[in-house]
Amino acid sequence: MPATSDPRSTHPKLTRALERLEAADLDSPCAGPAPPRLIQGIHEFNAGEFFEQHETLELLWRATPGEIRHLYEGILQIGVGMHHLFTNRNFHGAAVKLDHGIRLLSAFPAACQGVDVDRLRRDARVAREALVALGPDRLGEFPGELTPRVHFIQEPPTTQHHVGRLTQDR
Repeated sequence: MPATSDPRSTHPKLTRALERLEAADLDSPCAGPAPPRLIQGIHEFNAGEFFEQHETLELLWRATPGEIRHLYEGILQIGVGMHHLFTNRNFHGAAVKLDHGIRLLSAFPAACQGVDVDRLRRDARVAREALVALGPDRLGEFPGELTPRVHFIQEPPTTQHHVGRLTQDR
């Protein structure tokens, strides 16, 4: 398979983030609860509202100090990859953003802030492999059941009382 058929993220900011994450102690911030905006973004992601989850998680990512912010960015990038696939029919954008998100999440433990990071990484890899196997001319054949979802290890107790549109469970 030619190198151009499997685009990878080469963004310099990703490289720098991965270097910082390698040296970071993530155990303490990962042990904390998921902030309300993360829960909102995950609900949007799982509802297939990939543009909305981008907006929600980008606000959280940009406002959060420390390396934990890259957890939010990793989830956001996977959602952006799915937006490129389903909305824009952009093979390159989908493959690169999925790669970007998977690589960011690779630095995190299996569970972080209650999110099943290991499962999301695995599901995003499967989706990306299927996407690359289809190539740019067969995006319409992508199996919808391979769309990654974000799961919690244990559902947060406050999902009914969040900011914005999350006033009820989805």
